[in-house]
Amino acid sequence: MRIAMIGGGYVGLVSGACFAEFGTDVAIVETDAQKLSALREGRIPIYEPGLDAIVAGNVGAGRLSFGDDLKAAIDGADAVFIAVGTPTRRGDGHADLTYVYEAARQIARMAATGLLVVTKSTVPVGTGREVARILAEERPDLTFSVASNPEFLREGNAIGDFMRPDRVIIGIDRDNGDDGAHAERIMRALYRPLYLIETPIVMTGLETAELAKYASNAFLAMKVTFINEMADLCEKVGADVHDVARGMGLDQRIGRRFLHAGPGYGGSCFPKDTRALTAIARDAGVPTRLIEATVEINEARKQAMAERIIAHAGGVHGKTIGVLGLTFKPDTDDMREASSLPIIAHLAAEGASIRAFDPQGMAAARSLLPRGVEYCDDALSAIDGADVLVVLTEWNEFRALAPERLRELMRGTTIADLRNIWSPETMRAAGFDYRSIGRP
Repeated sequence: MRIAMIGGGYVGLVSGACFAEFGTDVAIVETDAQKLSALREGRIPIYEPGLDAIVAGNVGAGRLSFGDDLKAAIDGADAVFIAVGTPTRRGDGHADLTYVYEAARQIARMAATGLLVVTKSTVPVGTGREVARILAEERPDLTFSVASNPEFLREGNAIGDFMRPDRVIIGIDRDNGDDGAHAERIMRALYRPLYLIETPIVMTGLETAELAKYASNAFLAMKVTFINEMADLCEKVGADVHDVARGMGLDQRIGRRFLHAGPGYGGSCFPKDTRALTAIARDAGVPTRLIEATVEINEARKQAMAERIIAHAGGVHGKTIGVLGLTFKPDTDDMREASSLPIIAHLAAEGASIRAFDPQGMAAARSLLPRGVEYCDDALSAIDGADVLVVLTEWNEFRALAPERLRELMRGTTIADLRNIWSPETMRAAGFDYRSIGRP
């Protein structure tokens, strides 16, 4: 099997590398000259544990290549995947499909034969049909097949999610001449290694696959928001949100994942996809009040966390705040929609001096955070001389910091642990005015 992957970003690079690991020949097309140069030189432009080894191994084996020539990439390919960005469109919350539709036009213009065109990007309901229309309009002489194959990759665990997924969803266009048989045959062959380990493969229609992606992410975002609200309640009534979450999660109908209280969700998926789903529903005349409330509550929570820190510190004007963690979650360098952005901006606007450290996110953070933020070489440097310590991302290396060492380095004793990485009893015994989320 041979495929082309348009887009060497997070989804395209991870998916392409993992398909190559399955034994498929993969040509990744990337038009960003800087990113393409890095990939060709063996430098991975994103941080994802294990990805560098898989890329290197498959490039060495001749199964994975990078280029900017779409025509060469799709020549002889069984399928071409569209894995370009679909950012939120300004003004209405819809996903911006400019890159998806332009990719479809380029595929049609350069294809020598009809291809299977698969949308891997997260796209609204109806996108697959529009891609099919564009292909037919651009090249009425060729017969293309269309499919939707949404990704369910968690940053920091993307390799495992692709190689050992909970499920694979494939939407097939059954309205063409062969009732989708050609598309289904190719997709089953591509995912054959997962059939062998009995991964559930859900074959469905285009619209269903497209909606399933948004529905999944919206539901998980609601889970996060729910446990955050329960954490606020726990603080008022003296309960422990960790135990509440454990009691809930042991119910198999609920599950343990995404029940970790914190400062609000972020990243490339949940914020964008919840907004897009509410826009899709609004256009369809179907209210999605739960999701709309989730979006509003999550945005408000980030500002509320900044106010919580200010109140806890008795004001922050003129004080130095050490910040541990900037990325929206650990094991990634992704700063998109990170809670740290509005929180730090608010603290800086109140007159605080910010000293921050993140193992992977500082390069991306520099253009997003206020100019006065000082970026430190390690966690202890960020803590040194701080009046207040704030934990915004739960990197494992932060958990190992000894309370006694923190006490030696800090000027003050105020700690706002927004990720619950430390024991309240231990930190208070070390002399800290320690507060976390949803715990006594």
